[in-house]
Amino acid sequence: MRKKSIIIAFFICLYDQIIKYVINTNFSDERIVCVIKRFFYINKVHNTGAAWSMFDGNRFFLIIVSVLAFVFLVWLERDFTKNNKISIAFGLIYGGLFGNLIDRIFYGYVTDYLKIVIGSYNYPVFNLADVAIVGGFIILIYCIIKGEVKNDNKSTK
Repeated sequence: MRKKSIIIAFFICLYDQIIKYVINTNFSDERIVCVIKRFFYINKVHNTGAAWSMFDGNRFFLIIVSVLAFVFLVWLERDFTKNNKISIAFGLIYGGLFGNLIDRIFYGYVTDYLKIVIGSYNYPVFNLADVAIVGGFIILIYCIIKGEVKNDNKSTK
């Protein structure tokens, strides 16, 4: 892991945990707060699964998958050139992964609170950690497309 990735991961995880603490101490499960009418809401949900509640109730499986994903990502990070985009991408992914992993280990569920509604579709409730993971992977895919992967110890930028 690179120093910049660690710093970014630390702050993402910290902010994620602070927001979840505020949500858990100030919101009941039934309370929904409208931020932008017919689009964006705050809605506390305890998710015992992964995205879209997949693997619901499989806490230990999800913890093991998270740890294995982290180990794989640390190994994978070595194959990328050293630059700010790569550090940001991996930092976001690590921070989000650890934010949700902390919830799974200590509470048995992940606190989700961001709700998006587009027309008649209610997108599954998510949190800052989820946004960080998705954002990190989007940046990582961009970097792969741009050729920022090491090839025989040479950058292919």
